[in-house]
Amino acid sequence: MGFLSLLCSCLERRLKGRGGAGDDEADAASDGDSFDLFFDLRALQVATNFFSEFNELGHGGFGPVYKGLMPNGTQIAVKKLSLDSRQGVREFTNEVKLLLKIQHKNLVTLLGCCVEGPEKMLVYEYLPNKSLDCFLFDKTKSASLDWATRFRIVMGVVRGLLYLHEEAPERIIHRDIKASNILLDEKLNPKISDFGLARLFPGDETHVNTFRISGTHGYMAPEYALHGYLSVKTDVFSFGVLVLEIVSGRKNHNSHLSAEKTDLLSYTWKLYQGGKALELVDPSLAKCNPDEAAMCIQLGLLCCQASVADRPDMNSVHLMLSSDSFNLPRPGKPGIQGRTGRWTTTTSAFTNTNATSTSTGITKASAGSSFVEEYSRNSISISSLDEGR
Repeated sequence: MGFLSLLCSCLERRLKGRGGAGDDEADAASDGDSFDLFFDLRALQVATNFFSEFNELGHGGFGPVYKGLMPNGTQIAVKKLSLDSRQGVREFTNEVKLLLKIQHKNLVTLLGCCVEGPEKMLVYEYLPNKSLDCFLFDKTKSASLDWATRFRIVMGVVRGLLYLHEEAPERIIHRDIKASNILLDEKLNPKISDFGLARLFPGDETHVNTFRISGTHGYMAPEYALHGYLSVKTDVFSFGVLVLEIVSGRKNHNSHLSAEKTDLLSYTWKLYQGGKALELVDPSLAKCNPDEAAMCIQLGLLCCQASVADRPDMNSVHLMLSSDSFNLPRPGKPGIQGRTGRWTTTTSAFTNTNATSTSTGITKASAGSSFVEEYSRNSISISSLDEGR
């Protein structure tokens, strides 16, 4: 009952906020809209052919996502919470609360939800091209991402994050920005998805120290991974890694490459220092705007700097990308070196140099996997979660 009461309250506030009608009309509209926002379990079962494997789009950390077709012809994506998911109920509730507060063309749209018995589901708009990683890291599909499309995707993610950090009713930190959480519509326009791990910052709060670390290896800012220092710059770091992946067409960690190239961030930093940054550009691109590519590489490094204070905020990032006369500053050393657990990071609150996974008691998950850490004063334990939306 507690969850349902919370959900209904969120729905009520969202509907009242639409405005533009008299009180009586608004109340009537609220009744109808509220009904529309709750999907019947039977209807979703029929739409997804009883959640058949054939209709499965992917499997996120808290459950599978299915494609569905409603009787009126509307295609939907249904995120089904795994019944045995330990952290799932909290993240499900979080995602509902956040998505009912926000609306932006570069954020995935929540159509409604279903809560019947043990079943809890979120219903989203269906995006036919799935996620960015399905194109970017697939040799047969990456060719369809020409440079203009890649640059447009970068700009779309910037606008989405700028909205979350500065323009939404309350500041929101996503905490899991990565290629698999960037969905693409029919025109390959990006939409940020999966707000299960997002954190709401009410009032004028700018950062928090948390004992619950959530995110994905390879994208996480070191001050957050090691110390739980969470701020908008956490998303900025993840965005920086994502930009370098978009430019290079490769994952942030690839053990099949030479030792020098295994870690994308370290390799990019080496190329940049040697004046060879454009060697990072995806060789599958037939054409590329070298000025834009160089700018994106430098911007990616700026966003991944060890010094939290030196990383730009998303408003500055937007200005850098959209202004013809903006000169990007020279980036400092990245905040993460390889994937050995050695970080160098600085904030106004602390300084940590070459902290290792051994000294902090971290037990690592597999490369690229999502994880949630729950740790006490003396140790950290990690439960690995599957990659995906």
